[in-house]
Amino acid sequence: MLDPLPAPYSVRAFNQAAASENKIHDDAVAQRFGFKGALVPGVTVFAYMAHQPVARWGRAWLERGAAECRFRKPVYHGEMVRVSAAAEGQCLALEVESGGEQCAAGLAFMPPLRPAPAIDSLPAASPPAERPQASEETLAAGRALGIAPLVVDRALHATYLDEIAETEPLYRAESVVHPGQILRLANFALVQNVALGPWIHVGSTIRFHSVARVGEELTLRSRIVSNTVNKGHAVVEFDAIVVADGARVIAGIHHAAIWRPRQVAEAEAEAASGSG
Repeated sequence: MLDPLPAPYSVRAFNQAAASENKIHDDAVAQRFGFKGALVPGVTVFAYMAHQPVARWGRAWLERGAAECRFRKPVYHGEMVRVSAAAEGQCLALEVESGGEQCAAGLAFMPPLRPAPAIDSLPAASPPAERPQASEETLAAGRALGIAPLVVDRALHATYLDEIAETEPLYRAESVVHPGQILRLANFALVQNVALGPWIHVGSTIRFHSVARVGEELTLRSRIVSNTVNKGHAVVEFDAIVVADGARVIAGIHHAAIWRPRQVAEAEAEAASGSG
């Protein structure tokens, strides 16, 4: 049994994507989908969740730990978020509550040591000069999704930590890139490769192999593993690895997102039938 467990962690949610082209993070569009307002990104909710395993295992979790997370209900900008941890074997069972509802859940753990995947285990790619519209073809299984290289400099690092209201001191003291920023690169793999309408990140698994440091150039290699329809939602899933300075694997990621929500598909079908 893990003892002691981290105390519950509370933070006021901040919508880091208010200005993004994904209008699920816009109040008016989100309300048309039946939400109370703009959704705080899943990768931001994961950033809140990551506070607990670092409180338990410290830097070691950032170097070789792992987590699974699933986003179940929206977290809204400005509302209080409470992240709690409970022992589940040798794991931390994580729960995110906001507005009286369970919004996300997951597990954090320290898996057995194993070598990082080879950098060339997933294909390299560059984002296209002009993004095609997201579709079954442009998000087909087997396709590689790359990103423009990102350097988390000191200014970006500080701004990010301020936005998520992170209280763990090691990120600033040791110039370590926050795991929320690492997972965010998987979102970039989608938005830099295809033009999307409103879309929703629904879950991820991440395993760390080393820390990313401020000033390193981060890239991502990936391969789409499936593009399916579940309850009317078109869902894309892909595997990815994050690489620092082209030489060191930071993390392996499995990422899942609804790239075309059921409501959008229904509206498109209705418009097509009306025009016919």
